[in-house]
Amino acid sequence: MKFKINIKPKISYHVSIAVFCVILFYFAYKGFVAYLIHKELYGSGLDTLVLLRASISGIMLILILLFIQFIKIPDLKSHRTILRGIFIGWTSVFVILIVVNLSSIYFIILTGLVSFFSLITLFSLEDQIKEEKNTLTEKEIYLLQQLAKKK
Repeated sequence: MKFKINIKPKISYHVSIAVFCVILFYFAYKGFVAYLIHKELYGSGLDTLVLLRASISGIMLILILLFIQFIKIPDLKSHRTILRGIFIGWTSVFVILIVVNLSSIYFIILTGLVSFFSLITLFSLEDQIKEEKNTLTEKEIYLLQQLAKKK
């Protein structure tokens, strides 16, 4: 499939990081508010709702750090494998949100858009890999020139 849009995988990682930041700040805020309410009502201790929201925020922070590491990978085939996983992950979150909680329309739209963007990036990456196979590296060109000089 020839795609005219040429999107680098790093852009898809940055978009995913931005969505993870939105989710992290949302659940951190909601957890902090739930903690303050629980503290005022019951004194000390933690509620399961507070712990759940804090753990979701922690997971988002770990995923942000993981995606920052993905940006540093130079190999396109590795990016293709990672983007397939990202697409499957975002699509599954999108479907689960639709089935479980249809009232959170903003999260559904956000995850749907990121899933679609990662799919477009995946198609674009397939074309980039095909183009890379048809080109020679500088080292290969140098070696071919050296071989031509010997004959």
